[in-house]
Amino acid sequence: MEERELIRRVLAGDPGAERTMYEAHVDRVFRLAYRMTGDADRAQDYTQETFIRAFDRLAEFRGEAALSTWLGSIAISETLNGLRKVKRMNQREVSLDDATPVGAGSRESEPDLKSRMTQAIDALPDGYRAVFVMHDVEGYTHEEIASSLGVHPGTSKAQLFRARARLREALADFAKE
Repeated sequence: MEERELIRRVLAGDPGAERTMYEAHVDRVFRLAYRMTGDADRAQDYTQETFIRAFDRLAEFRGEAALSTWLGSIAISETLNGLRKVKRMNQREVSLDDATPVGAGSRESEPDLKSRMTQAIDALPDGYRAVFVMHDVEGYTHEEIASSLGVHPGTSKAQLFRARARLREALADFAKE
């Protein structure tokens, strides 16, 4: 079914069209949320929130970008908002006395590259992480990312460049081995 017809049917209240739209896009939305969070349960929650918001605001969809791009922008927004909320809650729960000391541990205690890569990606600023995950992991184009995040394609390219530079820096000790 064509995208515009599907949207028209969803707006008309057709539950079958809603299911079709959901099934067509849920995997990509979940992957995006999962790669942003690294947590399947949170990714499922953010995926659900994405579709609740999308169905509530589908009448506002102008069709200037693909429906998948529009859903991706909602998913990024829901995920980043959710992560901020979790971070605020965690900051309230942990006392400074319970914090682990910061410092260089022995090389033997370092996790493997995959784990370090995940940590390095998680440490990126929200905008850098969103662009890196959308472009290098999910395969979005800079134009789709720009449309999703409300930035210019050049901003997307610059943030990707900076994200990659930070990742190279964070993983530099592995390159020496």
